[in-house]
Amino acid sequence: MNDQRNLILAFVLAFVVIFGWGAISNKFFPVANKPATQVVDGKTQVVPNPSAAPAPEGPTAVRARAAVLAGTPRVKIATPKLAGSINLRGARIDDLVLVTQRETIAKNSPPIRLLSPEATPGAYYAGFGWSGDGVALPGPDTVWTASGGDLTPDHPVTLSWTNGAGQSFAIRLAIDDGYMFAVTQSVANGGTAAVSVRPYALIDRTGQSPDKSTWTAHTGPMGFFNNAADYGVAFKDLDANPQGQHFQTTGGWLGFGDKYWLTALVPDQGSAIDAAFRSGGGQRYQAEFTPAASIVPPGKAVSYGARLFAGAKEVTLLDRYKGEGIAGFDRAIDWGWFIWFEKPIFYLLDWLFRMCGNFGVAIILLTLIVRGLMFPIAQRQFKSMAAMRTLQPKMKALQERHKDDKPRLQQEMMKLYQEEKVNPIGGCLPIFLQIPIFYALYKVLLLTIDMRHQPFVLWIKDLSAPDPLTPVNLFGLLAFEPPAFLHLGVLAILLGITMYLQFRLNPQPMDEAQKQVFAMMPWVMMFVFAPFAAGLQLYYVMSNTLTILQQRWLYSRNPVLKAAPAK
Repeated sequence: MNDQRNLILAFVLAFVVIFGWGAISNKFFPVANKPATQVVDGKTQVVPNPSAAPAPEGPTAVRARAAVLAGTPRVKIATPKLAGSINLRGARIDDLVLVTQRETIAKNSPPIRLLSPEATPGAYYAGFGWSGDGVALPGPDTVWTASGGDLTPDHPVTLSWTNGAGQSFAIRLAIDDGYMFAVTQSVANGGTAAVSVRPYALIDRTGQSPDKSTWTAHTGPMGFFNNAADYGVAFKDLDANPQGQHFQTTGGWLGFGDKYWLTALVPDQGSAIDAAFRSGGGQRYQAEFTPAASIVPPGKAVSYGARLFAGAKEVTLLDRYKGEGIAGFDRAIDWGWFIWFEKPIFYLLDWLFRMCGNFGVAIILLTLIVRGLMFPIAQRQFKSMAAMRTLQPKMKALQERHKDDKPRLQQEMMKLYQEEKVNPIGGCLPIFLQIPIFYALYKVLLLTIDMRHQPFVLWIKDLSAPDPLTPVNLFGLLAFEPPAFLHLGVLAILLGITMYLQFRLNPQPMDEAQKQVFAMMPWVMMFVFAPFAAGLQLYYVMSNTLTILQQRWLYSRNPVLKAAPAK
């Protein structure tokens, strides 16, 4: 009766895992990208990438972008990674596309648009200015004069404006070969009295992030304040709090982060600032900071230097900017607690990718390295399993002798383990050691843009998305897309098969209910892994295959261990 109850419980748990895992993972874990392709009528087709979609339109999004761009004076931006323009009306950086990042894997796919002018769909821009008392200040409708030429890594541009009362304002803009703007705001007082001015910088965004924020991967307002990352700010919190959320910090940064993209203000790292996130209503949000006010005597000038990052969250670039003095800038990617382990996995995988040129092959090579490093431990695991195998006849005899007395059976089995110097859980160590590696690879595949749209072979065009090819719809010949928990890709099925073969090589449990549980586990895990990124599935299929080959080789070297249970 106990065995039957345990078996029924196992089936119920398997059912809950299969049908409930999707809801749990969507809430607590970052989800894989939507597949870059789908199989229709047996043919692979490129599909739009939802994460590249513009932010939802707010009430001010009423004009076509091309008309707005043509209606204001502008300075062109041209770098190896960015293209766009600066709006001279209001001194805003509001037109920016990422020339090396595409919306889809199609050859004619347009580049990712990050920033867009006010009064256009998905308005998103950065601006710089001053506040103060008793002095005429530039505003959002002020038309600035540019020093001439395009803004390039070799050619900075200075915007200037004079208020007619003796004060001259200037914004010098420079840009590097990545995504970082250097912004120097200066005020020269040519009047007869001292003036008080306070520079500010802001990012204004219409609409929330199209990427889902989860427990382990935050998107939306984020920052690094007083030497600690703050991912606790959410769009819904700003909507619920008209006062916004305020921070006092020295150095750090703040802005808005999507899964792969970031727009962040970086104040002078040695000055104290007041920073804030605000909701302006109508799906408009703002990140801003202001340093202390400055008194500018007649004949004097003051300046304040800040930076603006607007681009892709490339790991190497974020680390480079952190090395240049921006505190915690690598935390723009929500690595979590295990950053110390995840980043080495990323850099190893990235190096392997650069060496071989195929990301799927790089994952296979990573698996070989991991299994090679764990081989001594795997040998000890095999010895433990082999010892358990040799004990099975004795364990079977104990089970028959004490089949009606479970407590006595447990006592006798523990005594047998002690006499034979066998650890029944010794074979589990490699599994536990692989958990942090698997989790690190999981975060690397799903959070780093370096892995986005990376193909493997044949139909697998994006290893950061689930396997798009499934027999559930006859490999695309049937005109329907199965739900996520039934979308069993080829890699997920191979994972279940290799896990089943691996379990078959392990010693079988004595308890019948446990046997049934172990028999079901590979197929349950097949459903659990189905919505995961194809790169993770590839890693586990390869790892299982190497484990099977390793165990068969070890058994071939020690045939007596394989034959022991038959005695």
